[in-house]
Amino acid sequence: MNEFAKGFIEWFNGSDTSLQAWLGIPDIPVSDDAVSVTGSIFKAIFAVALVLGIMGGCLYTVLLERKTAAWAQGRVGPCRTTMPLIAAIPVVGKVLTYCGFIQPLADGGKLFLRQEPLPEHVNKFYYCLAPCLALAPAIITLVMMPFTSYISPETGKETALMLCNMNPGFVFIMAVSSLGVYGVVLGGWASNSKYPFLGSIRGSAQLISYELSMVLSLLPVVLLTSGNPDANPLSLFSIVQEQNNLWNIILAPLSAIIFFVALMAEMNRQPFDMPESETDTVGGFHTEYGTFKFGLFFTGEYLHMILGSTLFTLFFLGGWHAFPFLPTLGLDGVWATLLGIVCMLVKIIFLLFVIIWIRWTVPRFRFDQVMRVGWKLLLPFAIANFIAYLIGIGVYDSLLK
Repeated sequence: MNEFAKGFIEWFNGSDTSLQAWLGIPDIPVSDDAVSVTGSIFKAIFAVALVLGIMGGCLYTVLLERKTAAWAQGRVGPCRTTMPLIAAIPVVGKVLTYCGFIQPLADGGKLFLRQEPLPEHVNKFYYCLAPCLALAPAIITLVMMPFTSYISPETGKETALMLCNMNPGFVFIMAVSSLGVYGVVLGGWASNSKYPFLGSIRGSAQLISYELSMVLSLLPVVLLTSGNPDANPLSLFSIVQEQNNLWNIILAPLSAIIFFVALMAEMNRQPFDMPESETDTVGGFHTEYGTFKFGLFFTGEYLHMILGSTLFTLFFLGGWHAFPFLPTLGLDGVWATLLGIVCMLVKIIFLLFVIIWIRWTVPRFRFDQVMRVGWKLLLPFAIANFIAYLIGIGVYDSLLK
């Protein structure tokens, strides 16, 4: 973040804008202390904006799901909820109302204002702890996520906009995101009911099964990044940087397919929603939950959808790069940073739409079919895919490079 702050200071000092001159804002000194202070301010602002943005994104992902479901079923979806001040705006008010943009705010307010039940038959401490464990790992992984970069116009050096550029970022995200299963298991067990417990057991078996295929599908991406001796193959920033010319979805299409299917299973999304399958387990692991606690589980699910789409974008769709061979469209500095943010958002929203579209199109699998797909289909393909890239890259490095 300090390097990003230094690049911003250099751009700010060199941008001879009339607004800066009119306000009488002096140039910021490019000293180590100034860079450190500016970096700390940037980090605090970015952290707050990230959490608020991701939570707001969860609310409007629900709206995207409801609108996509309505489109798939020939309905309109939320189109009436509004607010007096917004409804008074001549044209904008009607558009916002018809598109349902006020509906997530109404749903959130209704969820928080309801009575908070605490059943007598549950293990109260773990019953209250489980929703927090389901939500916390998804928020922690935000620390390692790069969302765009800053390219210095003078040096051409690219710096990531992320809270922590840890070297083994890939390992950290895979390890922390897998902890979400504890919320599912603990919620079902602490409910002291057979259907939630059955859903939690299903969830733990499913997550363990598909995580093997998910990690194996990413190893070819690590191998492709390791071809550059200056890059760190376990850093998400380096993985995106190596996709300047060709995205990994072109270089490793089978890995992208395996990762996406495993991602659907990790997010408990239909057709892999065995932990919450209402046709045979009522509501699954969160049957006994309501109001705010259920809202945490609900938010955690949509937060995992956003983070899963972000990871797929970083690993296979070039991250914040606009196009293959044209990553920044010739821009640099702040304009390239803004372009990167827009590209990331467009790709993430598109993937969210695809995930929701599949949910309302493909019928739910049986549990034995879910296990069969994970162990007998995805895992052999993931192992064979990794071995093929291992041999292919080894031959290329030794004979052709």
